[in-house]
Amino acid sequence: MSRLLRAVLLLMLVASCSGGDKSPPRNLDNACSIVDQRPKYLKAFKRTERKWGVPVHVQMATIYQESRFDGDARTPVQYVLGIIPMGRQSSAYGYAQALDGTWDEYRKDTGRRGADRDDIYDASDFIGWYMNKTRDRNGIALSDARNQYLAYHEGHTGYARGSYRSKSWLVRVADQVAARADTYRSQLTRCR
Repeated sequence: MSRLLRAVLLLMLVASCSGGDKSPPRNLDNACSIVDQRPKYLKAFKRTERKWGVPVHVQMATIYQESRFDGDARTPVQYVLGIIPMGRQSSAYGYAQALDGTWDEYRKDTGRRGADRDDIYDASDFIGWYMNKTRDRNGIALSDARNQYLAYHEGHTGYARGSYRSKSWLVRVADQVAARADTYRSQLTRCR
């Protein structure tokens, strides 16, 4: 076998294996389909539920809203005059769309220095950590997907100030997160 043919075959093998793990599952409206396609997601969510107490369905609804289960999700690039790129809207990245500063705080707090936002185990653990802080600071139950999401989006201080009250679009999104969490919870009880 020639070197060129071996190189092409190796390249095809590497290309066929890349990206699949961080790319979104096909049917995001069905929790069973998600965990069937990505069994390690369920392992990560259950690990976080055991460690932090955040229900699997709340984690899943949050990740759906933040990244649609895309491990490489980023905020859009902003442009001046429609053509000159000026950077991204924020530093949010990965499954949980964690901001740089919050992610650094999480890594320092938990001692997980090597944690990556594009790793489902780390993103799930981050959500557990953050929602526990929300419960401690704002008194929101870990099972309250709606208010946990509002605090997740606005930050602990913003939530305490009620900044979301002037954002009707965000309240609608939080209601959608709660509805999706309920749907996922119901579906997960019927999965194989």
